Amino acid sequence: MRDSTSEAATRRLILILAICGFASSFAIRSLDPLIGVVARDLQSDPHTIALLATALAIPYAFIQPILGPVGDALGKERIMKVCLAILAATLAASALTPDSVTLFVLRMVSGAAAGGVIPMVLATIGDRVEMARRQIAISRFLLAVIAGQLSGATLSGFLAESIGWRGVFALSSALALIGFAAALFGFAKTAAPTTAFDVSVALARYRAIIALPRARALFSFVFIEGVVIFGIFPFVAPLLEARGAGGPSEAGIIIAGFAAGGILYSALVAVLLRTLGLAWMLVAAGAFGAFGFAGIAVAGHWSVDAIAMVALGLSFYMLHNSFQTQVTEVEPQARGSAVALHAFSFFCGQAIGPVSLGFGFAVIGQAPTLLFGALAILALGIVAAWILAPAQLRAR
Repeated sequence: MRDSTSEAATRRLILILAICGFASSFAIRSLDPLIGVVARDLQSDPHTIALLATALAIPYAFIQPILGPVGDALGKERIMKVCLAILAATLAASALTPDSVTLFVLRMVSGAAAGGVIPMVLATIGDRVEMARRQIAISRFLLAVIAGQLSGATLSGFLAESIGWRGVFALSSALALIGFAAALFGFAKTAAPTTAFDVSVALARYRAIIALPRARALFSFVFIEGVVIFGIFPFVAPLLEARGAGGPSEAGIIIAGFAAGGILYSALVAVLLRTLGLAWMLVAAGAFGAFGFAGIAVAGHWSVDAIAMVALGLSFYMLHNSFQTQVTEVEPQARGSAVALHAFSFFCGQAIGPVSLGFGFAVIGQAPTLLFGALAILALGIVAAWILAPAQLRAR
């Protein structure tokens, strides 16, 4: 394993990767508060435009089985550079789109390009940072991802009133260009890979990874995360408007609460690991998630939604950072492929989430659907703790 022996080198690595991650996460989250605005401007139904989240998530997910082994063979940093360049181009084109159909197509290409950034970053950290320090290192990188989500969700809601949603896309494109420049110059001296891409080798590695029970459990956990937690995001703005509780600005603040929960986690992660350990941190994460969903279910004022979203964000990052760290070690010789399957599972869940939540709202109503989500995330935390660290649970 390529490991950084220098703290300075590690900090520089995380800085470069953080710029790339910030640009990618900003692009992913910046559209969420703008669903109603985009729908009105393009004369489309808000529920249809809400599926732009699915349009991004599906290609993000399905590009993973390709990019993972390609990154292992050709170099993860190279994949990041190419994907950031494509992301910048498609976001710029999205700012000029004339209709919703074109926007859907561009969003799908953007999703595929974004799929080559954060998963490759995580695999790179796995290559260069030893396991004992890896969860902390990944949590530091997650600060940049969270900042991107926070900025994307909050700024896009406010900026829509001055530069419009097209201006938000243009800003996202500029940030992706900055990420591309950081990767281009930051990894300029990266050594060329010593192996060529081989489909048979890639397939053999996938078979080996899927055969591991721990890997299958981790892939299942993040799939459930994606369905349950990320299904709510595209509906925040429409739900607020439907009950007359606010518009894009309030929706942006609420979604930013999720990122604020992630920042809180990043500040507390070392303490949580030291005092609770992995298992009890996962159980606590499930409890916070249940509280968050229940809060959204009973919310009347948008500020209650915002507080509930902070709890949901704390829950998600406690769970997800733990799963990410574990998956970087399930198959060290094919780390890019393992992380790619992990991201594939996660974004398959994200793609299904909005559809599932919309179906639940239509069939059983908003509150019952959200309360079901509360039970699901609580169960996820408990089951994950039992499978990943059962000895810690028995010790308490």
